[in-house]
Amino acid sequence: MPGLQHLTVLSGGMGGAKFLQGLLHGVAGGRLPGVSPDAEVIVIANTADDLWVHGLKVCPDLDTVMYTLGDGIDPERGWGRRDESWSVKEELAAYGVEPTWFGLGDRDVATHLVRTQMLDAGYPLSAVTEALCRRWLAPGHGGRVRLLPMTDDRVETHVAVPDAESASGRRVVHFQEYWVKLRAEVPAEAVVVVGLDEATPGPGVIDAITDADLVLLPPSNPVVSIGTILGVPRVREAVVATSARVVGVSPIIGGSHVRGMANQLLTTIGVAVAAGAVGRHYGARSQGGVLDGWLVDESDAGELPGLHEAGLAAAAVPLYMTDPEATAAMAAAAVELVS
Repeated sequence: MPGLQHLTVLSGGMGGAKFLQGLLHGVAGGRLPGVSPDAEVIVIANTADDLWVHGLKVCPDLDTVMYTLGDGIDPERGWGRRDESWSVKEELAAYGVEPTWFGLGDRDVATHLVRTQMLDAGYPLSAVTEALCRRWLAPGHGGRVRLLPMTDDRVETHVAVPDAESASGRRVVHFQEYWVKLRAEVPAEAVVVVGLDEATPGPGVIDAITDADLVLLPPSNPVVSIGTILGVPRVREAVVATSARVVGVSPIIGGSHVRGMANQLLTTIGVAVAAGAVGRHYGARSQGGVLDGWLVDESDAGELPGLHEAGLAAAAVPLYMTDPEATAAMAAAAVELVS
């Protein structure tokens, strides 16, 4: 596949953002086999984690990708702004205003204010995201990047959890409450993505997949990140039909997620917490799935025969994203796998 010029990545938040950071590092440095150093990278980001907080529209995955690629992310937390302060959060808590469990940093609030004002003025989320990215993804941040919301429509992920006080024995909470307040420490009995079936792909989303030279699925959550993007009507079909090769990277290493809650949510949908099982969950395009290739960690090399039997090109390489150089090498291995 010489001279690849258009790469499309379906991304969640932290895992996807770190992968993109390394991917762009590899593109700019000519480290990806057959990929042009001036290749364009289009990111289709999950928006089903979005929520309204204190009257502000918050888009965690869009912002995590935007801040990470624009070098404004807090590297310790992996989300939010670097050198953040929390005066507004503390004042709201002093007034007893809920939710106190979801904190917006003072610098981060500016992004949400701008987004909310533009949405209130009638701009769709895709146009708002483009405007915000003029600050963060200007030339000089390691390649040509465009960030697209998976949809302009309101889509929200909710999780059913046990509740002994409820007549049904369960209650449904927003995904962010499950992740931030409950810390994913209670069983997830079901995942319900409200509005997904009625959503339409955001502007440019289908073309980004159809016109790509390569489509990549980073080590984002297969259920509530990649899964929701693929769940937008016409998106999965576009991935299946594209002439580009499609390759994914396992979020599971040695039988566990590195960070996040893939362990809990994979179990909810009946998929084993194993690199091979997630690859087979996505499935080979030759058999109605979405992948041509699947990359697993070297510790999971024993999964390769089963993946090959499932019709997938597969290889085992180091998958820990310790720094952009290591992640670029991982991205290069993914490209090479389907070359």
